Amino acid sequence: MKIEGSVAVVTGAGSGIGRSIAAALASAGASVVVGDIDAAAATDTAATIGGVAVTADAASTDGIATLLDTARQAFGPVDIYVANAGITGQLGLGDDEAAWDRIIDINLRAHIRAAKAVVPEWLERASGHFVAVASAAGLLTQLGAAPYSVTKHAAVGFAEWLAIAYGDKGIGVSCVCPMGVDTAMLRGMSDSPEAEMRMAGAAVTSAGSVVAPETVAALAVQAIIDGKFLVLPHPEVLGMYRQKGADYDRWIAGMRRFRRSLQ
Repeated sequence: MKIEGSVAVVTGAGSGIGRSIAAALASAGASVVVGDIDAAAATDTAATIGGVAVTADAASTDGIATLLDTARQAFGPVDIYVANAGITGQLGLGDDEAAWDRIIDINLRAHIRAAKAVVPEWLERASGHFVAVASAAGLLTQLGAAPYSVTKHAAVGFAEWLAIAYGDKGIGVSCVCPMGVDTAMLRGMSDSPEAEMRMAGAAVTSAGSVVAPETVAALAVQAIIDGKFLVLPHPEVLGMYRQKGADYDRWIAGMRRFRRSLQ
């Protein structure tokens, strides 16, 4: 996929990884629609990169339609869709059913609904690229928070399915799976009054380096250009993933020890 001259939509682009991806795409020559549920944050990012801000819930079909319609009216047909918006959700098993529904909507169904909206058009053009910003938690796990771990696993699985189903039809798919990234989300975990949430944050920060969101963005944009599926801002995740697959029981035992050490 050629970035220059393309039209991109980035969700959750008011801050963090989404903001950095939007900026990297704009720097590479894309026209960018900056989507975020926070109107002020979206406006700030758009003003910084010369994009168009849209206040929308990227988990809803109406919100996705608004993002795509705005992009078409402002710039033309959408070439790149970056499903970046995400939340941490509740701790433990997640006692609140409504909160489970919300994190499934944002971390997973947002990807599914966006793909359903863009894939038919991309099939007609035999061109398009879908970026799923997931997490290393989707390949490994997230200590302390079942909803986050489960939805990130599902996001990786959906991205895999898209790549297999449409890779021969001109549609590219990239799945971004970082560990620690210097964002408000990670800082909020580390500074949480909840001991379990702090433990979840420590699990991330002690497993590897904490990288800048700009690092993740640069790798994600390069993956679009190269047509690469798996994006690992922390290369050591691949070794961890291989160890998990080589001996699942041993890996689970090791993760239990890791959890105990953090507590």
